[in-house]
Amino acid sequence: MALAFNRALLKISGEALAGERGVGLDYQVVESLADEIKGVHALGVHLGLVVGGGNIIRGTKASREGLDRVSADYMGMLATVINALALQDILEKMGVQTRVMTAIRMESLAEPYIRRRAIRHLEKGRLVIFAGGTGNPFFSTDTAAVLRALEIEAQVILKATSVDGIYTGDPKIDPAATFLPEISFQEAIVKGYAVMDANAFGLCKSNDLPIVVFNIHQPGAIARILRGERVGTIVR
Repeated sequence: MALAFNRALLKISGEALAGERGVGLDYQVVESLADEIKGVHALGVHLGLVVGGGNIIRGTKASREGLDRVSADYMGMLATVINALALQDILEKMGVQTRVMTAIRMESLAEPYIRRRAIRHLEKGRLVIFAGGTGNPFFSTDTAAVLRALEIEAQVILKATSVDGIYTGDPKIDPAATFLPEISFQEAIVKGYAVMDANAFGLCKSNDLPIVVFNIHQPGAIARILRGERVGTIVR
């Protein structure tokens, strides 16, 4: 089946890698996620990943608890590298050629992020994991995801969450919350739907880059989105 999107960027939160533990890495969860990504990669799609670090440390939370904000943000960036290396290891054991590229130089562990090199890796069929956020404090991994998506000319951002998409309220606590299959950027801004943080969302809006918000725990969801099926909520 033909793909609706030939190049995509998948944003995975660090918390998604922790599973029910909430912190650290749940290797069964990481393995399950890697298996899902392997199936998507086999379709021939050019796939980039941006992974968060919230399962290890969140810079904004650490700064509220007393750490210097800049230091806390750099710690959060290093946490994303740990997660990226874990994903790379499991994916390569499954036979998926993977490259980790970091915004902060650490050549002993991974390649420095260079846009043209990243695109070349994708063209050669390698899966690229972007780590280290943007390399700058005060910017979230959501912003890093949109920035990398724009740089590699991705056609869509896949925002992995623990719910089926965007609702009018929190479906975990509000049984009356209504599922929204599609909304506009303007509607999301006016009604305050937390798709991504403001910087990331503004970049998507100004560059007409669609976002699909979906449940990462739904088997086959990523492949179905890339084939053009309606899964989750699309914001455009």
